[in-house]
Amino acid sequence: MWDIDYTLLRGGGVAARSWKAAFTEVTGVGWRETPVFGGRTDLDICAEVFATHGVTDCTPERFFARYVELVEQAGHEFAEQGALMPGVREVLTHLGTDPGIVQTLVTGNIPQVARLKVAAFGLADDFDFEVGGYGTDDSVRATLVKRSLARAEAKYGERFRPVVVGDTVNDVTAALANGAAVVAVATGATPAAELAAAGAHTVLTDLSDAEAAVRALTSG
Repeated sequence: MWDIDYTLLRGGGVAARSWKAAFTEVTGVGWRETPVFGGRTDLDICAEVFATHGVTDCTPERFFARYVELVEQAGHEFAEQGALMPGVREVLTHLGTDPGIVQTLVTGNIPQVARLKVAAFGLADDFDFEVGGYGTDDSVRATLVKRSLARAEAKYGERFRPVVVGDTVNDVTAALANGAAVVAVATGATPAAELAAAGAHTVLTDLSDAEAAVRALTSG
C-alpha cells in the first residue's frame, strides 16, 4: 500500500495550484489560507478549507469535479516540475515480478488525481487501482487502509499481509491501527526519528538502495 506524495514522487505543486484555482472558481471565494496537506485525506482537507473560508453552499463532490478537470489539464506538468523519489522505479519493478504481491495505492488523494500523478511518471501499470484506498473513502486516514485491505481480499479471494509505505506520521498511525507493517521513508518533511517514534517498523532514508528496500518490504 503505497502513499504517493513524497513517498513515490514529488508533484511540483501542480495539484496544490489546481486545488486553489478550483476552490476559487467553484466557490467565488478568494484563497486566504493554505492548510497542511501532508498525510491527510482530501475529504479532511476540503472540510478544513471550507470552514476556514466560511463556505457553506458547496459540496466536496462539486469542488472535486472541477479540481479533477484542472489537474487533467495540467497533468503534463507533474513530470516537468516534479520528480520520482530515488529508487522508486527499481523497487516497483522488482516487487512487480513476484506473483504473490499486489501493489496498490493508499493515498489521501482522490482516485482520479492519484492515477494522474503516477501515470505522469509511467507508473500506472505497477498498481491495482481497484483495491486502493483514496481520499474520497473517508476523512480518517486509517479507514483508507481498512478499505484497501477489504477490497484486495474481496477481489483476490485470499488473505493478505498488508504493508504500508509512507513518509508521514499519519501514514504510520493509519497502518498500525489496522495491524499493517509499516516501512517509512524520510523523503518528505518528517524526520526519520519522528517516523520511528511513531512506531514505524522500518525507517529508510529513501529507496535508493533498492535491494535493502525490497528486503524491508517483503520481510516477515
